[in-house]
Amino acid sequence: MASGEPYPGFDPAFLPQRQRCMELLDRFNSTALPDFSAREKILRDLLGAVGSGGWVMPRFLCEFGSQIQLGDRVRINFDTMLLDCAPIVVGDDAMIGPGCRLFTGDHDLDPVRRREGWERAGPITLGADVWLGGGTTVLPGVTVGAGTVVGAGSVVTKDLPAGVLAVGNPARIVREL
Repeated sequence: MASGEPYPGFDPAFLPQRQRCMELLDRFNSTALPDFSAREKILRDLLGAVGSGGWVMPRFLCEFGSQIQLGDRVRINFDTMLLDCAPIVVGDDAMIGPGCRLFTGDHDLDPVRRREGWERAGPITLGADVWLGGGTTVLPGVTVGAGTVVGAGSVVTKDLPAGVLAVGNPARIVREL
């Protein structure tokens, strides 16, 4: 999946991983809001890596979980979705606002291949100290450089360098920080 080459998204071999993810997400999202330690334990079972000192608020959704790596002190706000058909790496001290969506998967443009379930995926990397404003969407294969801020509601379709403010759809650099 992570190679960027087409793969059969409906492959039954993915079912056990998706089922495990769904069960852990149900537990995570039904845990009482003040119970940070219980949610952290579930996240450590669900995700590929979880740094120290951060938090993830419910409702959190992902597809596999195992391809997500969170650095230290990462904060992910309410109602965030990370579709991890390819790796998603979030650097230390990054903040992901409420309602953000990180999509590593992409469907084929050809309708016949879409119906057949063909997909491809590209990794997403958020550098240290990145801040994604609420409702931001990040598309497959994108890297956001360290210290960059992406304004609320933006759609990030291509790489952003370190230390900039970007806004819009598609996200465009407004200024250096």
